[in-house]
Amino acid sequence: MNKHHYVAIMAGGIGSRFWPKSRTAYPKQFLDILNTGKTLIRWTFERYASFIPLENIFIVTSLEYEAIVQEQLPELPKENILSEPSRKNTAPCVAYISFKLLQKDPEASLIVAPSDHMIMDNEVFRNTTLKALEFVKHIKSLVTLGIKPTHPNTGYGYIQHEPLAVAEGIYKVKTFTEKPNLELAKTF
Repeated sequence: MNKHHYVAIMAGGIGSRFWPKSRTAYPKQFLDILNTGKTLIRWTFERYASFIPLENIFIVTSLEYEAIVQEQLPELPKENILSEPSRKNTAPCVAYISFKLLQKDPEASLIVAPSDHMIMDNEVFRNTTLKALEFVKHIKSLVTLGIKPTHPNTGYGYIQHEPLAVAEGIYKVKTFTEKPNLELAKTF
């Protein structure tokens, strides 16, 4: 494991699209949605713990969810739970953790990840993520991971990339479209 690799898992959302199962007081990332015996945040935590040092895993959540995070991830050091006083969405979350890490480790490579994605092939995910971390070590840049959609969906963001790879399997982003209408989603 590389001591300069970090992950910030975003776990502050209210999960409104999963209502009525997901409630503001107990949103989807803290639920066992698939009846596997593990919550979405537990799956995400374990996925990253396989290649990121435990002390470099951070959960960014809202103050109201701090106790739930501690309960569901008791092995995570308490100081690695960063509680925002209010929900501010992704950009402020990334700025917050980036500021904290820059003070701690100027050589840090940071992964910012949602807490509620279900990824079935952890080995492919791990290898792809490690490849991205290696890329940013040599070429200072932001990298986003994406999967090819199997059908159009208005609930996801879509990445359009340039046709030529800058490295094996790594492409420059041309456009990013957040939650497009159905007609636009069909073009991806």
